[in-house]
Amino acid sequence: MPPAHPVLLRQFIPTSAGPLHVASMGEGLPVLLLHQTPRSWDEFRDVLPLLAQRYRPIAIDTLGFGDSCKPPPAEHSIERWASLALEVMDQLGIRKAAVVGHHTGAVTAMEIAASAPERVAALVLSSCPYNDEARRSAHAGKRTVDDVEVRTDGAHLQELWQRREPFYPQGDTDLLTRFMVDALKAGPMASHGHIVVRNYHMEDRIGLVRAPTLVLRAGRDPHAAPYSERIAQAIADCQWQTLEDGMVPMPDQMPDLFAAAVMDFLQRSC
Repeated sequence: MPPAHPVLLRQFIPTSAGPLHVASMGEGLPVLLLHQTPRSWDEFRDVLPLLAQRYRPIAIDTLGFGDSCKPPPAEHSIERWASLALEVMDQLGIRKAAVVGHHTGAVTAMEIAASAPERVAALVLSSCPYNDEARRSAHAGKRTVDDVEVRTDGAHLQELWQRREPFYPQGDTDLLTRFMVDALKAGPMASHGHIVVRNYHMEDRIGLVRAPTLVLRAGRDPHAAPYSERIAQAIADCQWQTLEDGMVPMPDQMPDLFAAAVMDFLQRSC
């Protein structure tokens, strides 16, 4: 029986790319949590104790983000991030886990399920884009949402806040502040992480997913919501659920509903 008040454990896990920071709680089936660009484990800060009532959630700071090591942007790819997540599982002695990803993390989660199906008990793709040749061509060379030019007077910080503000609940300065902290930690990866997603050939990989899958759609997320049906149709044994008021920061915007959707799915699938 998991403890009534699970303790948060934060640690650095050695990998072939250097140490990755991990935050975990609870006992039971491991549930890997993968964040969006340019966030960190903090995106799941309020989800962790909810999942820990029944499972062992493990939130990884992706290479280049949060407190994980930060190699140059050119050394990043979705395939490498997926491989490093599997290394973390190995280091923690985890043979098989449920994998939950949001935005960028969903793309990485898909690659984990495609490249190592025997390691994935279930898959949750939250606000996942469909990155095929059409999307790569449409976005090629375009400025990303978090691409701001650093200025000596600090005006770029206000610009970054204002570029993100339309995709967050009105007046919620706490969520935006948490975003800003992670964006500053990420440095150039705050923008480049989006390009890593753009470079991923999802159309070649999505058909390899075999795990029971939930496509979790944020109803008020213009960047990802339009792709949900297409993704669900491309994966066998796939379910689809919408959180109507969900926005870009859905896990930390509505942790109760997010965690409930994940747990309900895992109860049915694992």
